[in-house]
Amino acid sequence: MKTIRIALVDDHILVREGIRTLLSMVEHFEIAGEAGSGSEALELVAREQPDILLMDIGLKDINGLELTGIIKKRHPAIKVLILSMYDNQEYVSSSLRMGASGYVLKEAPSQDIISAIDVLAVGGRFYSGDVAHKLAQEDTEEGELTPRERQVLLMMAQGLNNKAMARELAISVRTVETYRLNIRRKLDIEKPADLVKHAMEYGWSPQT
Repeated sequence: MKTIRIALVDDHILVREGIRTLLSMVEHFEIAGEAGSGSEALELVAREQPDILLMDIGLKDINGLELTGIIKKRHPAIKVLILSMYDNQEYVSSSLRMGASGYVLKEAPSQDIISAIDVLAVGGRFYSGDVAHKLAQEDTEEGELTPRERQVLLMMAQGLNNKAMARELAISVRTVETYRLNIRRKLDIEKPADLVKHAMEYGWSPQT
């Protein structure tokens, strides 16, 4: 069986050690390197050109989903497997839009990670546990905002920052970041000022 070269991206050393130990037990897997931050990951990928990149979402310097999009643009042949503790629908859907080929929960059986790598290596996709079900629940068309995304866009128009939005909506700051990422991609608008303009054009006034 062809050797699959794998790079690990996670800002927790113990997590990387555990994954490395697991994958080292598979004969046709080879660890091509490790990174603890987004900047390190970009350097690692450019240098080693791994077949598979195991990516954590919760990196300190950049959202792992956004980093996935950057890497896929620069290195489209590399397959990205998201390995995360978060199973909410927004993260899962975002990972797909950013170009990831799989999403495995950290609490999933170790065999899921091994199976996912093998599937991605031959061009397939792999979503473990309830993740596939959450993808199936995605009922909005491409470019259409969900009710929660419209709510976040309105709050952006009102000038609220991520922490304020997270507090108001009773969600995490990282979830807010994911909503904002989805909004930018769906509307194909990057500048915050243009997003606010879009909201107001659709009647979502900062005074409402």
